[in-house]
Amino acid sequence: MNELHGAGVRLAAGTDTGTGYLVPGFALHDELALLVAAGLSPAEALRSATRDAARTLGLPAVGTVARRQAADLLVLDDDPLRDIRNTRRIHGVVVDGRWIPPEERRRLLAAVEEAAAQTPPPQEGATMTGCGCGGHP
Repeated sequence: MNELHGAGVRLAAGTDTGTGYLVPGFALHDELALLVAAGLSPAEALRSATRDAARTLGLPAVGTVARRQAADLLVLDDDPLRDIRNTRRIHGVVVDGRWIPPEERRRLLAAVEEAAAQTPPPQEGATMTGCGCGGHP
């Protein structure tokens, strides 16, 4: 990984969709830590999940904080540049220009956790169809 990055290959983080074994959003924190363990700096790992991921998808107006750019923001309780694991220390979130404070975020996550607990496990020998997200066959 570090050799590819050193050779100028654009790395795009974001493997948290398309499989039933990774939870969107949550798995990205693990991926960022793995990128840093592989030799990227925390800043480089963060760029791989923001600017570089957007550019890889052909979305130049997404992934950075700048005038006329679309961006959702995490407000963290500690600096991820000092320790990439601080990306998990989320204070609040701005989504589509709306501030989601800590209390509301906890309530939303509790509702997701409750819904996940009510989803029955797959039957033994069952074959997974679709991407595993449960949103389509």
